Amino acid sequence: MNSQQTNKVDYKRIQALIDINQTNNSVKGSMDVTFKILKATDSVYLDAVGMDLRKPNSKRPIKVKGEEDKIWFIADFKAGKTYDVSFDYSVIPLQTLYFTGNQVWTQGQGKYTSHWLPSIDDMNDKIEFDLAITAAHEQKVISNGALKKLTPNMEEETITWYFDMTRPMSSYLVAVAIGDFKKSIVQSDTGVPIELHIKKKDSSKFEPTYRYTKEIFDFLENEIGVPYPWQNYKQVPVRDFLYAGMENTTATIFSEAFVVDSIAFTDRNYVNVNAHELAHHWFGNLVTETSGTHHWLQEGFATYYALLAERSLFGDDYYYWRLYNTAESLKSLSDSGKGESLMNPKASSLTFYEKGAWALHLLRELIGDFSFKVAIKNYLEKYQFKNVSTENFLAEVRKASSVDISEWEKDWLQQTAFKAEQAYKSLRKSAFIEQYFELQRLRSMNISEKKEFFLKNPKLLENDYLGQEVIYQLANEPMTEVLDIYLMGFNSGNLYVRQAIALSMEKVPGQLLSEYETLLNDDSYSTQESALYNLWRSFPQNRSKYLDKLKDVHGFQNKNIRMIWLALALNTEGYMESASPIFKTELRDYSSSEYSFEIRQNAFDFINSLGLYNDYVIDNLINASVHHQWRFRNFARSLLKEVLKNPGTKDAIVKRVKSFTEKEQNYLQKEFIKK
Repeated sequence: MNSQQTNKVDYKRIQALIDINQTNNSVKGSMDVTFKILKATDSVYLDAVGMDLRKPNSKRPIKVKGEEDKIWFIADFKAGKTYDVSFDYSVIPLQTLYFTGNQVWTQGQGKYTSHWLPSIDDMNDKIEFDLAITAAHEQKVISNGALKKLTPNMEEETITWYFDMTRPMSSYLVAVAIGDFKKSIVQSDTGVPIELHIKKKDSSKFEPTYRYTKEIFDFLENEIGVPYPWQNYKQVPVRDFLYAGMENTTATIFSEAFVVDSIAFTDRNYVNVNAHELAHHWFGNLVTETSGTHHWLQEGFATYYALLAERSLFGDDYYYWRLYNTAESLKSLSDSGKGESLMNPKASSLTFYEKGAWALHLLRELIGDFSFKVAIKNYLEKYQFKNVSTENFLAEVRKASSVDISEWEKDWLQQTAFKAEQAYKSLRKSAFIEQYFELQRLRSMNISEKKEFFLKNPKLLENDYLGQEVIYQLANEPMTEVLDIYLMGFNSGNLYVRQAIALSMEKVPGQLLSEYETLLNDDSYSTQESALYNLWRSFPQNRSKYLDKLKDVHGFQNKNIRMIWLALALNTEGYMESASPIFKTELRDYSSSEYSFEIRQNAFDFINSLGLYNDYVIDNLINASVHHQWRFRNFARSLLKEVLKNPGTKDAIVKRVKSFTEKEQNYLQKEFIKK
């Protein structure tokens, strides 16, 4: 019964009424499922992990049976006939549906939607999903498709949101996000409504967070040559998301780390992720890989088209700079003997994303813009709402162009090595990159040999990337030799050149004090953070002045400025000493589950370096050790192991082990207490 079933059944539609209980993190659902039998059989299934069936019912005599990871429909099914079945279920999801603060959101990448919604893990069966989601009346719900109606449930003080999809998709692209959101709607040039959501308390950050969204949408529709294939588009940032973003059909969910103000936009914005997830709505959602062997058809294409969108916004220099940096990373991987074929289903993200983008960049150069666009358009239109292999795409390329692509296919799809020579030959078509390479060659020269060149070419400092290269070549050189060049950098007005000074000059010389202090005013939280620390360390007599300057600045979403400010304030003799206990409490509080994992991890780093542990912080660290975000969880577990080496700490935890949650107790028992 457990064999592959795509040759037996085609699931057509799943209608589900979902009640998500945020008190006990559970789900109750009522399902109506429509499927067509392709080959006579006695049973078909939906994937459903750990679900309890309630009141099975159907329009036909179909037995509904639950197992550990499946729900079976059992009957004498006839080929060519369509069947309907209904049932109710309940589940406490172990993953995929996450509860963070007052938010609920899903992340079903791959094959995990079946942890909260009976569905099909195999991405080769595309289904129309129409969901109705019940949530507290004060919350907003975002899901796939168009919102058709809202039904208040007065007694429960809830509202049911009814969403309708008109076209089929793979189950991993089903999504729900619930929270205290407000929205704004813009329209694409072709009339597609684009709903942009944000937490109400972050309303002031709406514009910089979603900057260029309409431009990206319009660009991709025009560049791809195929209209956006879905009825609307929505985006929502959530706390503690597992990745940068996820392209759920019509409903992209992304990390609130990309919720930024205008200053943070300089260094950490949503533009690339925004474009990447939207591009997936053609490459991944409209046409979907048949298996991991062809994963580059999704990630490589989304990466490439996102880069094209950024090129339209930021120019050719940006485009080639990004290609150059990914080429460097891919070459390093390849040179170390770890190069990977794009057809390797277990390849790294670097390969699928960046090598995939490079493959498309070079294919376009090989066959020309016209043929490339024709191939893309034909590929998408021929296989829309279907699953594809690499050969399907290559067949369309061969039809669109008479150019022989066999060597390209061998070098970029099959080879594990990164073809650096081809890549750098392409990069040299950019006059900017050629100039950068010439500048790079000066790295090995003595400063006395290249100083005059820098002084005579101040325009280098007007370019973000060339200017940074000049500054980084000054590091560790005698200040008497490079003072004039640094002054040129300060006076350039180039934010990234000035940032390079902040990041590369750890010991601030007295000759540049007044200029260096102006970095505290730059519209860059990265610059401000480095400048504050370097000035505080270099000029102890001025520490209070520098702290006063940034005392009300919090920085990025992870509070990078506020954290370092607290740490420096606590280590500045005579500075607001009466407030020291308040500062310590604030820093410790940032480690609690009230905050996102980015803030918590930053706080733990500073708490650890300052030795500010107490029972409250250790409890928070134990809680972090069972967090759903695996990178943060691993960080916390590693730190906890070190903390428990301190005398008495482990014994103190053992004495109050019953005060922890069941999940935390299980982890402590497994890793520390029984050992």
